[in-house]
Amino acid sequence: MLRRRWLLSVLAVVVVAGVGVGLYLFQPWRLATDREVREALPTVAESQPTGSTEPQPTGATTPQPTGSTEPADMILAEGDFITQEHDTTGLAQLIRLADGRRQLLLRGLDTSDGPDLRVWLTDREVLPGRAGWRVFDDGRWLELGRLKGNLGDQAYDIPASVDLDGLRSVSIWCKRFAVSFGAAPLAATDA
Repeated sequence: MLRRRWLLSVLAVVVVAGVGVGLYLFQPWRLATDREVREALPTVAESQPTGSTEPQPTGATTPQPTGSTEPADMILAEGDFITQEHDTTGLAQLIRLADGRRQLLLRGLDTSDGPDLRVWLTDREVLPGRAGWRVFDDGRWLELGRLKGNLGDQAYDIPASVDLDGLRSVSIWCKRFAVSFGAAPLAATDA
């Protein structure tokens, strides 16, 4: 009788510990929560052909006259997010600010909240669906920081020492489970 009670006690402790670890790792409540971020993002312009005074169409940009000698914030590359592990939409823009700093802007991001989400610049091609879930840690990647929020507009500084050559995509990366929630290919603009 004492042995049976001892085994049941040990089993209860193991089950409770297992449930606790599972809740910590998976954080299932995050599927029903949102963290919205509305940072003020720079207004950027795409480059224009020489002599043009007409604005070039771009999602949320303000054109700069080409005759201007003052430096302007410029889009270097951009792309729309596609869904991978979780439904993800929005626009990623790699920009150079007038003062020379570089940033990654996430405009209108909408993805699931999750545990340990990071923002990565990578050298991997963005593949749709399950084929693209786990490719981003196979090559070169740069972590820009924790995802500030799963909804809204946000900016991430890129260190001046980072060589951006070859980095051609952005991933919302779940570091805990090594999977991409969503990713955006970065296509160069004519900056």
